[in-house]
Amino acid sequence: MKIIALVTLAAAVLAFTSASPIARRPHLEGGHSVPLTRNPHFKHNTRAQMVKLNKRYPGVNILAGSSGKVPLTDVSPDLEYYGTVAVGTPAQNIKVDFDTGSSDIWFPSSTCTTTACNKHNRFNSASSSTYQKDGRKWSISYGDGSTASGIKVRQTIGLATAESSQFGSSPADGLFGLGFDTIESVSGVKTFLDNAMAAGALAQPVVSVFLPSERRFNGHGGEYLFGGINSSKYTGSLTYVPVTQEGYWQISIDDAGYSGQSLGQSSQGIVDTGTTLIVLGDDAAQAIHNNIDGATNDPNNGWVVPCSVAQDTENYVSFSMSGADFKVPLADLAYEDLSDGSGNCFSGVQGGQNDLWILGDVFIKNNYCVFSQTSSPSIGIAPLA
Repeated sequence: MKIIALVTLAAAVLAFTSASPIARRPHLEGGHSVPLTRNPHFKHNTRAQMVKLNKRYPGVNILAGSSGKVPLTDVSPDLEYYGTVAVGTPAQNIKVDFDTGSSDIWFPSSTCTTTACNKHNRFNSASSSTYQKDGRKWSISYGDGSTASGIKVRQTIGLATAESSQFGSSPADGLFGLGFDTIESVSGVKTFLDNAMAAGALAQPVVSVFLPSERRFNGHGGEYLFGGINSSKYTGSLTYVPVTQEGYWQISIDDAGYSGQSLGQSSQGIVDTGTTLIVLGDDAAQAIHNNIDGATNDPNNGWVVPCSVAQDTENYVSFSMSGADFKVPLADLAYEDLSDGSGNCFSGVQGGQNDLWILGDVFIKNNYCVFSQTSSPSIGIAPLA
Protein backbone atom coordinates (compact mmCIF):
# COMPACT_ATOMS: atom_id res chain seq x y z
CA MET A 1 0.00 0.00 0.00
CA LYS A 2 1.26 3.45 -0.76
CA ILE A 3 2.30 5.22 2.40
CA ILE A 4 1.38 8.89 2.71
CA ALA A 5 4.52 10.59 3.88
CA LEU A 6 5.65 14.17 3.61
CA VAL A 7 9.38 13.75 3.66
CA THR A 8 12.18 16.28 3.48
CA LEU A 9 15.00 14.64 1.56
CA ALA A 10 18.69 15.42 1.21
CA ALA A 11 20.15 13.60 -1.80
CA ALA A 12 23.20 11.40 -1.35
CA VAL A 13 25.26 9.15 -3.61
CA LEU A 14 26.41 5.79 -2.29
CA ALA A 15 26.96 2.17 -3.25
CA PHE A 16 23.61 0.39 -3.22
CA THR A 17 23.90 -3.38 -3.00
CA SER A 18 21.30 -6.13 -3.23
CA ALA A 19 21.42 -8.86 -0.62
CA SER A 20 22.10 -12.58 -0.45
CA PRO A 21 23.56 -14.02 -3.67
CA ILE A 22 22.08 -17.33 -4.80
CA ALA A 23 23.49 -20.06 -7.02
CA ARG A 24 22.37 -20.16 -10.63
CA ARG A 25 19.44 -22.53 -11.20
CA PRO A 26 18.08 -23.94 -14.49
CA HIS A 27 14.76 -22.11 -14.19
CA LEU A 28 16.42 -18.75 -13.54
CA GLU A 29 17.25 -16.86 -16.71
CA GLY A 30 20.05 -14.90 -15.04
CA GLY A 31 19.36 -12.14 -12.59
CA HIS A 32 19.58 -11.07 -8.99
CA SER A 33 16.62 -12.16 -6.90
CA VAL A 34 15.04 -10.50 -3.89
CA PRO A 35 13.09 -13.20 -1.98
CA LEU A 36 10.01 -12.39 0.09
CA THR A 37 9.29 -13.67 3.56
CA ARG A 38 6.15 -13.23 5.63
CA ASN A 39 5.70 -11.11 8.74
CA PRO A 40 2.77 -12.66 10.67
CA HIS A 41 3.01 -10.24 13.61
CA PHE A 42 2.56 -6.83 11.96
CA LYS A 43 -0.67 -5.15 13.02
CA HIS A 44 -2.34 -3.06 10.35
CA ASN A 45 -5.40 -0.95 9.76
CA THR A 46 -7.05 -1.52 6.38
CA ARG A 47 -9.34 1.50 6.67
CA ALA A 48 -6.35 3.75 7.30
CA GLN A 49 -4.48 2.22 4.38
CA MET A 50 -7.44 2.90 2.08
CA VAL A 51 -7.45 6.52 3.17
CA LYS A 52 -3.78 6.69 2.25
CA LEU A 53 -4.55 5.21 -1.17
CA ASN A 54 -7.11 7.98 -1.72
CA LYS A 55 -4.44 10.59 -1.17
CA ARG A 56 -1.93 8.84 -3.41
CA TYR A 57 -4.46 8.74 -6.25
CA PRO A 58 -6.92 11.59 -5.57
CA GLY A 59 -9.58 10.24 -7.98
CA VAL A 60 -10.03 6.94 -6.16
CA ASN A 61 -12.59 8.06 -3.58
CA ILE A 62 -12.56 4.84 -1.58
CA LEU A 63 -14.39 5.75 1.60
CA ALA A 64 -12.95 4.58 4.84
CA GLY A 65 -13.54 4.42 8.43
CA SER A 66 23.77 -12.20 -11.80
CA SER A 67 21.92 -13.96 -9.13
CA GLY A 68 21.20 -12.45 -5.79
CA LYS A 69 18.00 -13.13 -3.90
CA VAL A 70 16.57 -10.54 -1.53
CA PRO A 71 13.79 -12.01 0.66
CA LEU A 72 10.43 -10.21 0.77
CA THR A 73 8.15 -10.10 3.75
CA ASP A 74 4.40 -10.40 3.15
CA VAL A 75 2.63 -8.15 5.63
CA SER A 76 -0.63 -9.90 6.52
CA PRO A 77 -3.11 -9.93 4.84
CA ASP A 78 -1.01 -9.36 1.69
CA LEU A 79 -1.09 -5.69 2.61
CA GLU A 80 2.38 -4.88 1.30
CA TYR A 81 5.66 -6.68 0.55
CA TYR A 82 9.12 -5.50 1.49
CA GLY A 83 12.70 -6.77 1.27
CA THR A 84 16.03 -5.98 2.88
CA VAL A 85 18.85 -4.37 0.91
CA ALA A 86 22.39 -3.52 1.99
CA VAL A 87 23.41 0.11 1.61
CA GLY A 88 26.90 1.63 1.72
CA THR A 89 30.26 0.33 3.00
CA PRO A 90 30.21 -1.31 5.45
CA ALA A 91 26.71 -2.46 4.60
CA GLN A 92 23.76 -1.12 6.54
CA ASN A 93 20.55 -3.12 6.19
CA ILE A 94 17.44 -1.21 5.18
CA LYS A 95 13.93 -2.63 4.65
CA VAL A 96 12.32 -1.22 1.51
CA ASP A 97 8.97 -1.49 -0.22
CA PHE A 98 9.75 -2.15 -3.91
CA ASP A 99 7.39 0.06 -5.85
CA THR A 100 6.77 0.12 -9.62
CA GLY A 101 4.39 3.05 -9.03
CA SER A 102 7.18 5.47 -8.10
CA SER A 103 10.82 6.09 -9.03
CA ASP A 104 12.57 7.57 -5.99
CA ILE A 105 14.65 5.55 -3.56
CA TRP A 106 14.61 6.94 -0.06
CA PHE A 107 14.78 5.96 3.60
CA PRO A 108 15.42 7.72 6.91
CA SER A 109 18.67 9.42 7.82
CA SER A 110 20.18 8.92 11.25
CA THR A 111 19.66 12.65 11.71
CA CYS A 112 15.89 12.19 11.56
CA THR A 113 14.41 12.09 15.06
CA THR A 114 10.67 12.26 14.38
CA THR A 115 8.49 9.59 15.94
CA ALA A 116 8.06 7.85 12.57
CA CYS A 117 11.81 7.81 11.89
CA ASN A 118 12.53 6.39 15.33
CA LYS A 119 10.40 3.35 14.43
CA HIS A 120 12.65 2.45 11.49
CA ASN A 121 16.22 1.56 10.60
CA ARG A 122 18.03 4.79 9.75
CA PHE A 123 21.05 5.17 7.47
CA ASN A 124 24.13 6.64 9.13
CA SER A 125 26.05 8.41 6.38
CA ALA A 126 28.96 9.15 8.73
CA SER A 127 29.61 5.41 9.01
CA SER A 128 29.72 4.80 5.25
CA SER A 129 32.99 5.12 3.33
CA THR A 130 31.10 5.20 0.00
CA TYR A 131 28.72 7.98 0.93
CA GLN A 132 29.09 11.24 -0.96
CA LYS A 133 26.86 14.16 -0.14
CA ASP A 134 24.90 15.61 -3.03
CA GLY A 135 23.35 18.50 -1.16
CA ARG A 136 20.15 18.99 -3.13
CA LYS A 137 16.99 19.07 -1.04
CA TRP A 138 13.41 18.34 -1.95
CA SER A 139 10.21 17.04 -0.45
CA ILE A 140 8.11 14.13 -1.63
CA SER A 141 4.48 13.45 -0.87
CA TYR A 142 2.70 10.19 -1.61
CA GLY A 143 -0.93 11.02 -2.30
CA ASP A 144 -1.96 8.00 -0.40
CA GLY A 145 24.21 -10.11 -16.01
CA SER A 146 24.19 -13.24 -13.87
CA THR A 147 27.08 -13.57 -11.41
CA ALA A 148 27.65 -15.08 -8.02
CA SER A 149 27.53 -11.71 -6.30
CA GLY A 150 24.77 -9.22 -5.68
CA ILE A 151 24.20 -6.12 -7.77
CA LYS A 152 26.35 -3.17 -6.75
CA VAL A 153 25.25 0.15 -8.15
CA ARG A 154 26.31 3.64 -7.28
CA GLN A 155 23.01 5.35 -6.73
CA THR A 156 21.60 8.74 -5.80
CA ILE A 157 19.07 8.24 -3.04
CA GLY A 158 17.07 10.39 -0.66
CA LEU A 159 17.79 10.51 3.04
CA ALA A 160 14.71 11.56 4.99
CA THR A 161 15.35 14.18 7.64
CA ALA A 162 11.66 14.32 8.58
CA GLU A 163 8.71 11.98 8.11
CA SER A 164 5.00 12.46 8.70
CA SER A 165 3.39 10.34 11.39
CA GLN A 166 1.49 8.20 8.86
CA PHE A 167 4.72 6.55 7.73
CA GLY A 168 5.24 5.19 11.23
CA SER A 169 2.63 2.48 10.62
CA SER A 170 4.70 0.87 7.84
CA PRO A 171 7.09 -1.96 8.75
CA ALA A 172 9.30 -0.94 5.80
CA ASP A 173 11.95 1.71 6.39
CA GLY A 174 11.61 3.34 2.97
CA LEU A 175 10.68 3.04 -0.66
CA PHE A 176 12.63 1.56 -3.59
CA GLY A 177 11.09 3.05 -6.73
CA LEU A 178 11.15 0.96 -9.92
CA GLY A 179 9.32 3.37 -12.22
CA PHE A 180 10.86 5.46 -15.02
CA ASP A 181 13.04 8.51 -14.45
CA THR A 182 10.36 10.83 -15.83
CA ILE A 183 8.61 10.72 -12.44
CA GLU A 184 11.72 11.18 -10.28
CA SER A 185 11.21 13.95 -7.73
CA VAL A 186 14.46 15.66 -8.77
CA SER A 187 15.11 16.19 -12.46
CA GLY A 188 18.24 14.48 -13.77
CA VAL A 189 18.43 11.77 -11.11
CA LYS A 190 18.77 8.32 -12.68
CA THR A 191 16.80 5.37 -11.37
CA PHE A 192 18.39 2.23 -9.95
CA LEU A 193 17.48 0.32 -13.13
CA ASP A 194 18.99 3.05 -15.34
CA ASN A 195 22.26 2.90 -13.38
CA ALA A 196 22.33 -0.91 -13.14
CA MET A 197 21.88 -1.23 -16.91
CA ALA A 198 24.48 1.43 -17.66
CA ALA A 199 26.96 -0.39 -15.39
CA GLY A 200 26.31 -3.71 -17.13
CA ALA A 201 25.18 -5.21 -13.83
CA LEU A 202 22.09 -6.91 -15.25
CA ALA A 203 22.02 -9.86 -17.67
CA GLN A 204 18.69 -8.54 -18.92
CA PRO A 205 17.06 -5.14 -18.41
CA VAL A 206 14.21 -6.64 -16.39
CA VAL A 207 12.79 -6.91 -12.90
CA SER A 208 10.57 -9.97 -12.39
CA VAL A 209 8.07 -10.08 -9.57
CA PHE A 210 6.49 -12.97 -7.68
CA LEU A 211 4.24 -11.90 -4.83
CA PRO A 212 2.94 -14.85 -2.76
CA SER A 213 -0.58 -14.65 -1.35
CA GLU A 214 -1.48 -16.06 2.03
CA ARG A 215 -4.29 -18.03 0.38
CA ARG A 216 -2.09 -19.91 -2.10
CA PHE A 217 1.43 -19.81 -0.66
CA ASN A 218 0.99 -18.87 3.00
CA GLY A 219 2.80 -15.68 2.09
CA HIS A 220 6.11 -17.51 1.60
CA GLY A 221 8.71 -17.66 -1.19
CA GLY A 222 8.13 -14.33 -2.92
CA GLU A 223 10.92 -12.53 -4.73
CA TYR A 224 12.03 -9.65 -6.87
CA LEU A 225 14.48 -10.97 -9.47
CA PHE A 226 16.71 -8.24 -10.90
CA GLY A 227 18.08 -9.00 -14.37
CA GLY A 228 16.38 -12.35 -14.89
CA ILE A 229 13.17 -14.36 -15.18
CA ASN A 230 12.23 -17.29 -12.94
CA SER A 231 10.31 -19.66 -15.24
CA SER A 232 9.39 -21.94 -12.33
CA LYS A 233 7.02 -19.30 -11.02
CA TYR A 234 4.57 -19.21 -13.93
CA THR A 235 2.70 -21.46 -16.34
CA GLY A 236 2.50 -21.16 -20.13
CA SER A 237 4.28 -18.30 -21.89
CA LEU A 238 4.72 -14.69 -20.95
CA THR A 239 2.53 -12.25 -22.87
CA TYR A 240 4.36 -8.96 -23.32
CA VAL A 241 2.08 -5.94 -23.03
CA PRO A 242 3.61 -2.73 -24.48
CA VAL A 243 4.08 0.25 -22.20
CA THR A 244 2.04 3.11 -23.63
CA GLN A 245 3.57 5.88 -21.53
CA GLU A 246 6.77 5.88 -19.49
CA GLY A 247 6.55 7.17 -15.94
CA TYR A 248 4.44 4.60 -14.23
CA TRP A 249 4.37 1.20 -15.99
CA GLN A 250 1.32 2.19 -18.04
CA ILE A 251 -0.41 -0.23 -20.41
CA SER A 252 -3.72 -0.64 -22.29
CA ILE A 253 -6.35 -2.79 -20.61
CA ASP A 254 -8.61 -3.83 -23.46
CA ASP A 255 -11.45 -5.35 -21.45
CA ALA A 256 -12.54 -6.44 -18.01
CA GLY A 257 -14.54 -9.63 -17.64
CA TYR A 258 -16.32 -11.84 -15.15
CA SER A 259 -15.98 -15.64 -15.44
CA GLY A 260 -15.46 -15.52 -19.20
CA GLN A 261 -18.06 -12.84 -19.98
CA SER A 262 -16.99 -9.45 -21.27
CA LEU A 263 -18.08 -6.47 -19.19
CA GLY A 264 -17.41 -4.01 -22.00
CA GLN A 265 -15.00 -1.98 -19.89
CA SER A 266 -11.53 -0.78 -20.94
CA SER A 267 -8.98 1.81 -19.89
CA GLN A 268 -5.36 2.77 -19.67
CA GLY A 269 -3.90 1.34 -16.50
CA ILE A 270 -0.75 0.75 -14.51
CA VAL A 271 0.72 -2.37 -12.89
CA ASP A 272 1.73 -1.13 -9.46
CA THR A 273 3.49 -3.30 -6.87
CA GLY A 274 3.14 -0.51 -4.32
CA THR A 275 -0.67 -0.54 -4.26
CA THR A 276 -2.50 -3.29 -2.39
CA LEU A 277 -5.81 -3.43 -4.24
CA ILE A 278 -7.14 -3.31 -7.80
CA VAL A 279 -8.64 0.13 -8.35
CA LEU A 280 -10.81 0.69 -11.44
CA GLY A 281 -13.22 3.22 -12.85
CA ASP A 282 -16.61 3.42 -11.15
CA ASP A 283 -18.47 1.75 -14.03
CA ALA A 284 -16.03 -1.16 -14.18
CA ALA A 285 -16.15 -1.70 -10.42
CA GLN A 286 -19.95 -1.62 -10.54
CA ALA A 287 -20.07 -4.09 -13.45
CA ILE A 288 -17.86 -6.56 -11.57
CA HIS A 289 -19.73 -6.37 -8.29
CA ASN A 290 -23.11 -6.68 -10.05
CA ASN A 291 -22.13 -10.32 -10.60
CA ILE A 292 -21.41 -11.02 -6.92
CA ASP A 293 -24.40 -11.84 -4.74
CA GLY A 294 -24.44 -9.63 -1.67
CA ALA A 295 -21.84 -7.12 -2.91
CA THR A 296 -22.62 -3.53 -1.94
CA ASN A 297 -20.99 -0.15 -2.28
CA ASP A 298 -20.88 0.75 1.39
CA PRO A 299 -20.79 4.50 2.13
CA ASN A 300 -18.18 3.99 4.85
CA ASN A 301 -16.04 1.19 3.45
CA GLY A 302 -16.29 1.32 -0.34
CA TRP A 303 -17.11 -1.93 -2.12
CA VAL A 304 -17.67 -4.85 0.23
CA VAL A 305 -18.43 -8.50 -0.55
CA PRO A 306 -19.61 -11.42 1.60
CA CYS A 307 -16.56 -12.99 3.23
CA SER A 308 -17.90 -16.35 2.03
CA VAL A 309 -16.60 -15.60 -1.46
CA ALA A 310 -13.16 -16.44 -0.03
CA GLN A 311 -14.13 -20.07 -0.76
CA ASP A 312 -14.94 -19.37 -4.43
CA THR A 313 -11.96 -20.28 -6.58
CA GLU A 314 -14.02 -21.11 -9.70
CA ASN A 315 -15.43 -17.71 -10.58
CA TYR A 316 -13.01 -14.96 -11.47
CA VAL A 317 -12.46 -11.41 -12.63
CA SER A 318 -10.28 -11.06 -15.72
CA PHE A 319 -8.37 -8.35 -17.54
CA SER A 320 -7.60 -8.60 -21.26
CA MET A 321 -4.27 -7.26 -22.48
CA SER A 322 -2.49 -7.91 -25.80
CA GLY A 323 -4.89 -10.72 -26.68
CA ALA A 324 -4.61 -12.64 -23.41
CA ASP A 325 -6.89 -12.81 -20.37
CA PHE A 326 -5.35 -12.66 -16.89
CA LYS A 327 -7.47 -13.87 -14.00
CA VAL A 328 -8.05 -12.97 -10.38
CA PRO A 329 -10.12 -15.61 -8.53
CA LEU A 330 -13.15 -14.33 -6.68
CA ALA A 331 -11.58 -15.72 -3.51
CA ASP A 332 -9.08 -12.84 -3.57
CA LEU A 333 -11.84 -10.27 -3.66
CA ALA A 334 -12.65 -11.10 -0.03
CA TYR A 335 -9.68 -9.03 1.04
CA GLU A 336 -10.26 -8.62 4.77
CA ASP A 337 -13.13 -8.99 7.23
CA LEU A 338 -14.71 -5.70 8.29
CA SER A 339 -14.88 -7.22 11.79
CA ASP A 340 -18.21 -5.53 12.45
CA GLY A 341 -20.31 -8.69 12.68
CA SER A 342 -21.79 -8.23 9.19
CA GLY A 343 -19.94 -11.14 7.61
CA ASN A 344 -18.69 -8.73 4.95
CA CYS A 345 -15.15 -8.14 3.74
CA PHE A 346 -13.40 -5.24 2.07
CA SER A 347 -13.39 -6.01 -1.64
CA GLY A 348 -10.07 -6.43 -3.42
CA VAL A 349 -11.54 -4.37 -6.27
CA GLN A 350 -12.51 -0.76 -5.68
CA GLY A 351 -13.75 2.09 -7.88
CA GLY A 352 -12.97 5.76 -8.34
CA GLN A 353 -9.96 5.54 -10.66
CA ASN A 354 -11.75 6.60 -13.82
CA ASP A 355 -8.76 7.78 -15.86
CA LEU A 356 -6.02 5.29 -15.05
CA TRP A 357 -6.86 1.90 -13.57
CA ILE A 358 -4.45 0.41 -11.02
CA LEU A 359 -3.64 -3.31 -11.10
CA GLY A 360 -2.12 -3.65 -7.65
CA ASP A 361 -1.04 -6.61 -5.54
CA VAL A 362 -4.43 -8.37 -5.73
CA PHE A 363 -3.68 -8.77 -9.45
CA ILE A 364 0.09 -9.36 -9.17
CA LYS A 365 -0.21 -12.11 -6.54
CA ASN A 366 -2.09 -14.14 -9.19
CA ASN A 367 0.10 -13.26 -12.18
CA TYR A 368 3.89 -13.31 -12.60
CA CYS A 369 5.02 -9.91 -13.90
CA VAL A 370 8.25 -9.08 -15.74
CA PHE A 371 8.96 -5.35 -16.01
CA SER A 372 11.14 -5.10 -19.12
CA GLN A 373 12.94 -1.77 -19.60
CA THR A 374 14.18 -2.25 -23.17
CA SER A 375 14.11 0.42 -25.88
CA SER A 376 10.42 -0.54 -26.24
CA PRO A 377 9.38 -1.20 -22.65
CA SER A 378 6.75 -3.80 -21.85
CA ILE A 379 5.39 -5.93 -19.04
CA GLY A 380 5.49 -9.71 -19.48
CA ILE A 381 2.59 -11.40 -17.71
CA ALA A 382 1.69 -15.04 -17.14
CA PRO A 383 -0.47 -16.93 -14.60
CA LEU A 384 1.36 -18.10 -11.51
CA ALA A 385 2.37 -21.77 -11.39
